[in-house]
Amino acid sequence: MTDLSHRSTRALRRRRTLLLKQLPALDAILRGSLIERYKRCGRPGCHCAHGRGHGPKFYLSVSLPNSRPRMEYVPQSYCQQVVQQLDNYRRLRAIVEEVCAINTEILCRRERL
Repeated sequence: MTDLSHRSTRALRRRRTLLLKQLPALDAILRGSLIERYKRCGRPGCHCAHGRGHGPKFYLSVSLPNSRPRMEYVPQSYCQQVVQQLDNYRRLRAIVEEVCAINTEILCRRERL
């Protein structure tokens, strides 16, 4: 995070307002990673036995604290939407982190949040 101490409180508040306007819709976020896999079917005569495998097949991988990673199949027709929602989640996290840094800086100045 960049050093915010050189910016005026007014500029920090303006930046915070701008950031809040950029938040993605909360119904359009998805946590995790999109994994691309190729699988072998096991049939001896199939091309996948000597090649890359069948695919690509896409899976959403979600890791949560105190639990095993979970993999959910994602049909190719949903991949673009999933990628967008994963990007929205990353953007949301970055915005929240910056807003928290701004609020911390304003608090350290003993000014109204």
